[in-house]
Amino acid sequence: MIGTALLALGLVLIVEGLAYALAPSLIERMLEMLRLMAEDQRRVIGLIAITAGVVLVWAAKMLGA
Repeated sequence: MIGTALLALGLVLIVEGLAYALAPSLIERMLEMLRLMAEDQRRVIGLIAITAGVVLVWAAKMLGA
């Protein structure tokens, strides 16, 4: 269980790091767009991301990961 959590955290850090390393200007534009969005819209995006993450973890577990 701890190993799986560490693996997931490591993969998230790799993806986040790649985004900042390869496209820092894109990150800046995305942050500006987020600032312009209403708080409720950001909350919905967060809930959608959580739901998608849970579905992906569930699918991976069902496939034997």
